[in-house]
Amino acid sequence: MCYRRKCLDKRFLSHDFTKNSEMSGSSPFKMRLVHLDLKGAPPKVSYLSEIFPLFHALGANGLLMEYEDMFPYEGHLRLLRAQHAYSPSEIKEILHLATLNELEVVPLVQTFGHMEFVLKHEALAHLREVAFFPNTLNPHEAESLALVRAMIDQVMELHPGARWLHVGCDEVYYLGEGEASRQWLQQEQNTKAKLCLSHVKAVASHVLARHPATTPLVWDDMLRDIPEDQLSESGVPQLVQPVLWDYGADLDVHGKAVLMAKYRKCGFPQLWAASAFKGATGVSQALTPIEHHLRNHVQWLQVAASGPADTLQGIVLTGWQRYDHFSVLCELLPVGIPSLAVCLQLLLHGGFGEDGKARVENVLGISSLEVTGFTSEGTASFPGSDILALVTQVGLHLRSSVDELLQRDRCVTGWFSPYHRRRKLVHPVMIQHIQPPALSLLARWRALVGELEAALHRVFYPDAVEEWLEENVHPSLQQLQGLLQDLGEAAGPWPPLANPGPDTGQDP
Repeated sequence: MCYRRKCLDKRFLSHDFTKNSEMSGSSPFKMRLVHLDLKGAPPKVSYLSEIFPLFHALGANGLLMEYEDMFPYEGHLRLLRAQHAYSPSEIKEILHLATLNELEVVPLVQTFGHMEFVLKHEALAHLREVAFFPNTLNPHEAESLALVRAMIDQVMELHPGARWLHVGCDEVYYLGEGEASRQWLQQEQNTKAKLCLSHVKAVASHVLARHPATTPLVWDDMLRDIPEDQLSESGVPQLVQPVLWDYGADLDVHGKAVLMAKYRKCGFPQLWAASAFKGATGVSQALTPIEHHLRNHVQWLQVAASGPADTLQGIVLTGWQRYDHFSVLCELLPVGIPSLAVCLQLLLHGGFGEDGKARVENVLGISSLEVTGFTSEGTASFPGSDILALVTQVGLHLRSSVDELLQRDRCVTGWFSPYHRRRKLVHPVMIQHIQPPALSLLARWRALVGELEAALHRVFYPDAVEEWLEENVHPSLQQLQGLLQDLGEAAGPWPPLANPGPDTGQDP
């Protein structure tokens, strides 16, 4: 990595609402959960054993484990497992590692929206709200509730004693658009809000009936626009704790304070916040913009300070790996570690100035942390830092270096254009100007990519490595290989020239 030292923006220094305290007790969030989104590039357990101590050292005290298809479902749910799903013994090992590092585990099971990993299967497709879309579960089918109950019970069986279970319920797209819902909504006093609350209540009631010591959490977006009286009368506030999520760098602090007051008035005893340390700035984002996420957390501190103390039970620092089950990968976990470190230190100490920067640099082994860009000077030593360094090189330079050769090199654009390539035409002199730099560039990138591939295999399973390379590396390398192949075919029987000479003028 190539890190430039730069003074931190004064806006990120200690804030008056935090009173400059450097004590860990100053954090308004008693629980600070790191979200592991396992529906894309799930880490091997061996890597989790390396980063859990890091999470603890940086100030986290919990994990939100969004297993999705990485959970070892059994019986009729076995078809939900991904190829490299964790085994029951690996789940137990993860929980043991978390306990050793004082990280409380909160499992997450989607039970309404974002059910693609379940409803994509033909055997369960009849439970879709809309037949063509696998996003949302049909809440009218008794089999739907039986399905999520079974999923919850299997997850809880491997998480005995969990204080919280997150049951998802966000982004329930197309709710009310299925045939059964359309007929139901034609009845007087039936609304989409009532339909949503009814399913949430059924799921939460099951959790509390079977696991009375466990409190259900839900994402709050489906609740935000429901009128206070409907929320209060639904009985849902007595069953769940909503998690207010906003990943923006310019979130509406006042609006969040108003929303929290509404939820408290409706009877929700505890609320949570959810920020993002990665995976929220672009569906195919490869490098994490730390400054965006730092601003997001600064504003969540302002939200916490705007209401009564202890209004927010904790905060989930989300680290999305895919926007949904079918989307491409965004930033890999090791790439987002510096951002996570900065955000946790901000939450823990109430500000992020030079002292906080020095702490992060010390823990991560970075000589000079860059908050406002993607690069640093020197090398880092945290687990997975080699992946960060190599991904940074790929993200910043691979495509641009290939584009520089193919689109801006005058020998290529002037004497081996797409027109020439299709017709296999090339001036023999130009071969000596184009081929050596193309071969050199390809060799350099192949060497770096080989190193990156080996590093990725140490942390991730083969399918994730293949996907990331195919999305982020192969297109550029294939362009280079295509150029060289076309050049070889166009050269035909021409013997290579020993010395191309300096002539690259208008009349070669």
